[in-house]
Amino acid sequence: MDHLAIMKKSRWLTQRILMGQKTIETRRYKNKSAPWDKIKAGDIVYFKDSGSPVSVQATVSQVEQFSDLDVQKTQNILKKYSYADIGTTTILQEVLAYAHGKKYCIIIHLANPCAVKPFDVDKTWYGMMAAWISVDNIRKIKIS
Repeated sequence: MDHLAIMKKSRWLTQRILMGQKTIETRRYKNKSAPWDKIKAGDIVYFKDSGSPVSVQATVSQVEQFSDLDVQKTQNILKKYSYADIGTTTILQEVLAYAHGKKYCIIIHLANPCAVKPFDVDKTWYGMMAAWISVDNIRKIKIS
């Protein structure tokens, strides 16, 4: 399965993935949302910055899912994965605020990141605000 992850452009996350500095992608949810139970080792994740074409891909090496999160479980996850995710061992206040109240967390371990020839996608059927899309093949949403 292929996945498309839309990243916050101002944080330079796609570049950090490409350089091997960001080795996991973390998603937190109040409800189970894609890619929950849809992603597995061997899948390909394509990354794009918001407002930009897809430019990076990586292979999923491992997936971890956490549910029924409370403050303590959330802090433990942040402590364990913060460096691999955002490059710091300090838990940023904005990350704590964002994680607050989220009951689900998925940690996607990334391997073999590489640049791809930039391409656009059509998110029409997935909602313009979708931050993650799972498809059988990326060609289904790739604009030629």
